[in-house]
Amino acid sequence: MASMEENFPRGGIQKKPAEGKTPKPKLEKDNLFDVRYFLTAFPLLSLTCQDTHSMVFFLLSQALSEGMLLLGCIKEVTDYELAVSLPNGLSGFVPVTQISDAYGKLLTKQVAQGELLEELNSLPDMFSPGTLVRCIVTSIEKGDDGRRSVKLSIDPKKVNKGLNSTALAAGMLLSGSVMSVEDHGYLIDIGVTGTHAFLPNQKAKTYIKALKKGPDLKIGQNLNCLIVEVKNEGRVVCLSVDRSEVAASIATERQNWTLSNLLPGLVVKARVQKLAPLGMKLTFLSYFTGIVDFMHMDPEKSMSYSPDQVVRACVLSVHPTSRVVRLTLLPSFLHAGGAPRQLPGQRMGAVLEEATVKAFYKQFGAVFELDDGTLAFARLKHLSKTRKSFKPGAFKEGYKHKCRIIDYSLMDEMCIVSLKHQIIEAQFLQYQDIHTGDVVQGKVLSLKPIGMQVKVADGIRGLVPSLHLSDVILKQPEKKYNIGDEVKCRVLECNPEGKKLILTLKKSLVQSKLPVLSNYEDAKPGLITHGFVVCAREFGCIMKFYNDVKGLVPKNELGSEPISCPDKVFYEGQVLKVMVLKCEPQQERLLLSFKLTSKPGPEDKWKCTPKEKQEIVDVKICKKKDNGLEVSILEDEDNVVAWIPMLHLSDFVATSKLLWQSLQEGDVLPRVMYLSDKGENIHVFLIRKSAVISAVQEEQVVRSFSEIQPGMLLTGYVRNVMPFGVFVEFPFGVTGLAPKVSMSDKFVTDTKDHFVVGQTVIAKVMSIDEEKQRVLLNLKVSECSSGDSAAESFALLNQYFKELKEIKDLLKRDPSICELVPGKRVHLIVQDVREDGSALFSGSPATGWTVTATRYHLGDKKIARGEKRKALILHVDALKCEVYVSLREELLKQKPKRVKNSQHSAVVQHITEHFAVASLLETAQLAAVPIACHFNDTFRFDSEKLRVGQTVSVTLKAVKENHHGVLLAVQGPAKKNVFVRVRNESETALEEMLPAVKHSLSPGDLVTGTVKSVKPTHVTVAIDDKLTGSIHASRILDEVPIGSFPTSTLKTGQKVTARVIGGRDVNTHRCLPITHPHLTQSYNMLKNWLEVEVGPDIRGRVPLLLLSPNTKVLKHPEKVFKNGQAISATVTGTDASGTNLCLSLTGIPSLEQGTISVGMVMKVTPHTGLTIALPGGKTGKVSIFHLNDTYTEDPLGNFKVGKIVRSVIVFLVPSSYKTSALTCNLFSFRLNPKINSKVEDIEIESIKDVKKGQLVRGYVKSISPSGVFVGSCPPPSTHFHLLQEAKPKKRKISPADENDSGIEVYYREEEEDDQEEEAAKKKSKVRSLEENLSLKGPPVLLFQLKKRTKKEKELEKQKKEKELCKVEAALMDPSRQPQSADDFDRLVLGSPNSSILWLQYMAFHLQATEIEKARAVAERALKTISFREEQEKLNVWVALLNLENMYGTEETLMKVFERAVQYNEPLKVFQHLCDIYASSEKYKQAEELYQTMLKRFRQEKSVWLKYASFLLKQGQAEATHRLLERALKALPTKEHVDVISKFAQLEFHSGDTEHARALFESTLSSYPKRTDVWSIYMDIMIKHGSQKEVRDIFERVIHLSLAPKKMKFFFKRYLDYEKKFGTAESVLAVKRAALEYVETKSSLADT
Repeated sequence: MASMEENFPRGGIQKKPAEGKTPKPKLEKDNLFDVRYFLTAFPLLSLTCQDTHSMVFFLLSQALSEGMLLLGCIKEVTDYELAVSLPNGLSGFVPVTQISDAYGKLLTKQVAQGELLEELNSLPDMFSPGTLVRCIVTSIEKGDDGRRSVKLSIDPKKVNKGLNSTALAAGMLLSGSVMSVEDHGYLIDIGVTGTHAFLPNQKAKTYIKALKKGPDLKIGQNLNCLIVEVKNEGRVVCLSVDRSEVAASIATERQNWTLSNLLPGLVVKARVQKLAPLGMKLTFLSYFTGIVDFMHMDPEKSMSYSPDQVVRACVLSVHPTSRVVRLTLLPSFLHAGGAPRQLPGQRMGAVLEEATVKAFYKQFGAVFELDDGTLAFARLKHLSKTRKSFKPGAFKEGYKHKCRIIDYSLMDEMCIVSLKHQIIEAQFLQYQDIHTGDVVQGKVLSLKPIGMQVKVADGIRGLVPSLHLSDVILKQPEKKYNIGDEVKCRVLECNPEGKKLILTLKKSLVQSKLPVLSNYEDAKPGLITHGFVVCAREFGCIMKFYNDVKGLVPKNELGSEPISCPDKVFYEGQVLKVMVLKCEPQQERLLLSFKLTSKPGPEDKWKCTPKEKQEIVDVKICKKKDNGLEVSILEDEDNVVAWIPMLHLSDFVATSKLLWQSLQEGDVLPRVMYLSDKGENIHVFLIRKSAVISAVQEEQVVRSFSEIQPGMLLTGYVRNVMPFGVFVEFPFGVTGLAPKVSMSDKFVTDTKDHFVVGQTVIAKVMSIDEEKQRVLLNLKVSECSSGDSAAESFALLNQYFKELKEIKDLLKRDPSICELVPGKRVHLIVQDVREDGSALFSGSPATGWTVTATRYHLGDKKIARGEKRKALILHVDALKCEVYVSLREELLKQKPKRVKNSQHSAVVQHITEHFAVASLLETAQLAAVPIACHFNDTFRFDSEKLRVGQTVSVTLKAVKENHHGVLLAVQGPAKKNVFVRVRNESETALEEMLPAVKHSLSPGDLVTGTVKSVKPTHVTVAIDDKLTGSIHASRILDEVPIGSFPTSTLKTGQKVTARVIGGRDVNTHRCLPITHPHLTQSYNMLKNWLEVEVGPDIRGRVPLLLLSPNTKVLKHPEKVFKNGQAISATVTGTDASGTNLCLSLTGIPSLEQGTISVGMVMKVTPHTGLTIALPGGKTGKVSIFHLNDTYTEDPLGNFKVGKIVRSVIVFLVPSSYKTSALTCNLFSFRLNPKINSKVEDIEIESIKDVKKGQLVRGYVKSISPSGVFVGSCPPPSTHFHLLQEAKPKKRKISPADENDSGIEVYYREEEEDDQEEEAAKKKSKVRSLEENLSLKGPPVLLFQLKKRTKKEKELEKQKKEKELCKVEAALMDPSRQPQSADDFDRLVLGSPNSSILWLQYMAFHLQATEIEKARAVAERALKTISFREEQEKLNVWVALLNLENMYGTEETLMKVFERAVQYNEPLKVFQHLCDIYASSEKYKQAEELYQTMLKRFRQEKSVWLKYASFLLKQGQAEATHRLLERALKALPTKEHVDVISKFAQLEFHSGDTEHARALFESTLSSYPKRTDVWSIYMDIMIKHGSQKEVRDIFERVIHLSLAPKKMKFFFKRYLDYEKKFGTAESVLAVKRAALEYVETKSSLADT
């Protein structure tokens, strides 16, 4: 019964007999299709009745048991184990002892003998990551941290234990392992007792070639074997590992598979039995049942599965007891022997801003959809910081979260992500993230004799060798370090492949600011860096750096004094500063010196002449370097060489960079001053900062620490910015610290936001610590400023523009810079319009510059690419080569006129780092306004920053435009632009009076005072030293002219007489006077109303639409109404709160039929029209037909919410209606009757106005089966909507039928054909509106359109058929060459695998210089060509590499190259790219690529030979000789003879003939019996050598003691040569020698 059950399984879960039962842990009731079926079947995906969406990730590990068969994918290979990725995000490992029996025996033998065995290969030599393997669980162990360790085996004896010899059948696919290597093939261990499996060489050839792991298979190598033939009842089996045969294999019923021997990895044809939201149930091999969870359904087909559908599936796992089978439908697994999709390297560790929740399972985690459409899973513990802080509500479907990819499950082709903040923000996630020289924080894990183990991050551990635990050698490190201590280390070496991380704790290395030396290429002569001593001997010291870079300090370079015993002076591990003298990267040789300073030079001369230290000198630039200028001082006999750091060129950091960029070698730089000597360098330091030079000249400096006194103001520059404060350096080397608390008057969050290195600052000395030689400084503007902020800010601005002029003079070499001046109008062409609304321009004056206009500066103008526009230059940034322009009308219409040094209102147009460009409201002239009021004033909160479009008050300081096209100004007293008024400005002006002032004044008293400040709405008056009063604007003049500014009549400092009219208590400050009864005063603009003051306590608001009937005024009211301006208004009521008056500047609004009124667009309804706001709180509606006089494609396109429009009221809703809606129209001939319009139509009020024969204009209304309905202008009493025509049809009117409700109309056929074309165009437009529009009202117009005759249709049909025949005949012609892309598409459709066609297609596009299309064709080819056609695909890859090399960039070429290496044999791709570089004469790139190849393919002799050929073609014979030495070191000994021989041949053809002969001679002296080498030598000498030399070689060969067969070959060669080149005697001599040899041999044989 049991055997029947096995041979004829019923499917599903069968109950086992009682004796065979095994106790199983009780699991929760999971149900997808059948409860019993899912008890252990679906460990990842379990459904319960209560929660149908729970995904159980960890239940897989609970369901895992010893003996479970799984399909896994190798993730990593190390010397002692294989890391294997398992389904559902699990992972396991295969120890080196669980590979196979034969491999285990070899391991045991090697351990017993204690020496390496040749036949035993390491795991990396046999296994590659990404390979699928069948494995069996041998044990599951739980570690201390709660993590489970799954131990696996790939031993065929364990994996195939369910198979026996009788069950084997042809076509079966199973695991095998190489047992031994035979002459004609391999004996394979398939784990079946009594069966011998043999793999012939011919069946393994292609597999070995594709594997690239050597010329043959190795013992222990795991194979995916296909049974080809079964002999002797299963005792002998013939196998194949050919990839194409394995991939085509499929498990069938004939192959005798049963539930007891079913193997993972089998591809089967299955039928869908049942579907559920989270998976499906399949039947396969007729009787078996299996499950597919949602993670293993094909994502592209997941929605299209249906019951009874036949699909291909791959077995994933088989449970040992329940025999539950789980399958996958992922495409990567549907061909046996395939490989799962890998995650691109750059994706690992990537942070994704938005990942969308696809599903959430409350006990286990959530599935997300990433930005590229792939799925990812986050375990529950990775969804929040702690379980308590977890909120399930945040993971509903569709919610978005920020996450980071932390792993990739190969078997699920799915990323594993984490939402934990500390993981997302983590600096290091994997070893690849750590770079040599990085400073890292770590935690001490353990202390061992070899060193300290440090945990850098989760899963990243490093070792600090005992030598590197401290700057000195520690004998008892446990006293200094405890387990759990936080330590700061530096990375000495990082090897991600081997997960090796070496760290150092030496403070001098960790804190070193010198460059990190991590490779020999970076070791440039003159480089100074830190290294540590690894060896001190009599010959000198060996120093070591990062990445195992080593160098020698010879004995004579150890110090200025000779050192006899270096080992006594220097100790191992000592950190020292060294200088590179010489480096040979290829030989990895590095020569170093401890002598960091050169011989006494020019600095000493400076020291001898202290008077000259303060001299201002001119210098000439000798050399430009990245960080400064090397200069020679002019008018100096000694020709002193000095150094100006880049940041010392100017007081402004940006200007320093620009000046450095502008200067060229040979330029003269004036006004430079000596700064200091630096002992370590050969240069004298100079400075060109004007503020520092001025301070030195005025003797406001300290020359030594002893001169410093608290309270001093010193000018210096920022040396360094640290989190705790700023280090400031002063001339003559004194340095001080400004702590964070003393840096700014504002709160300092990040010091880097306030100051930058190199910035000029003025510092106040706070305190001095003489013992520690420390100075504490204060950089607060309030402490360091003189108090006159306007003068200081103007001085800064003036200095900035002065320096800019010097730079501009230097840049005159570039003619475009002279033409690009702010304020100049230029004509530019629109290049592009960006997504953010800004635009790019190009034009003749700005060639090579990036010209930009922001969205604000485009104004309301609609621009398109290619248009020519007039623009005004706002600012020219020479450093970034950017020009900022404006197209705003108010700037382009500027009228320059003479302006006075007085206050002006200006609008900010552009903001730079140091100043803002503003335009004066009166003249639109540009003025530069400084942003900072002091050197130290560098930080502003967002609320304090100026904004483009903001109106500011400025005081002009320079009224003539300077060389930069702008006036110079400073911000006036009204610096802050107040938008929302909380209390009166006059009140805020008095807030400075903190103490209450007692006085004897009472209302009515006359007082005399001095005007203290003048504000737009009030004037502050100082009555005496302690008492201040305020005069409101309405109390200044008796008669106030409308539009005047009352406060402008008074000036600061003016004496005035005033009467006290009131007062307030201390809490609310002083009272303000009662206002003039008829005066109103504009206060501020806020959104849609003007706020005015009638008096200090009476305020009002004027709505925007009641400001003016002029729409231009309403668009920009801020230009007409200024703060403090007197206006006259009409009171219309009070607002809802009763605190403000409602005012109008246009009188009481009245809306009647026919009135022309202003309005503001409130709402735009597509296909319907506009809703507009009218004065007085009313609203009106404008139909889509009443927007324009003529037809437009997009009638609503010009109308945006907030736009000001003029409208005519054509219809009033009766008062019985609750809504106050009006019907309006915007026809220009109605709004402006005086304007002469081309439209000369009579308005039709009713049907009576229509007369016979009259020509009128109408609008297409709708289209119906009966015809086209056209309407004319409707009577006001009807709701009749009209759509306009771009070309109105003229029509003749026939008498109306009384019974009909309309007028029948016929088109009059005109001579112009364009009417028919127009009608055809409009037809589709009108039809789209047909559903939205409904006809109401009687006037209906009917059109009748002309139809084509039957004969015309027939003729057209025949014409089309003839044209089609011609095209078909042309296509049938076999000799026809493809002429178009369509032709090529047809060809590649017929032969999709022909690379020659695809390459011709690419060439076709390249001839037309359509590079992108050629790229696209190449990508298509790579997707289309079958994966079996490897050479065809490689041809396309090579073509694509060629294309990128010729037309792309280095970056695009590298991207294609990296992809090509992934998809092809890497060696071939490398070689092709080398050939491409060589043919395009890119020798440097070819050289670098060959160096990479030599590291990656050391064992490939073809690489060495190809490089040698390349070098010889370049004429580098010496380099070729060195290369041969390296090749012989890298290659196995058995290859040496061949390599030397090939090198010699290359030398003969391209290099040194003598050297080639020497190579042959030395080889033949070592291997005299190598007949192949003799033969090659002969051939080459016959071609290149003399006859004597050739005969000498033949004579040597025929006297060798070789086998008779080989000797016969050489004699024959000799004889042929003499017959061809010799004489009869020489031929006879050869025959004689041959005869002698034969006789000698025969005589020897006789004896």
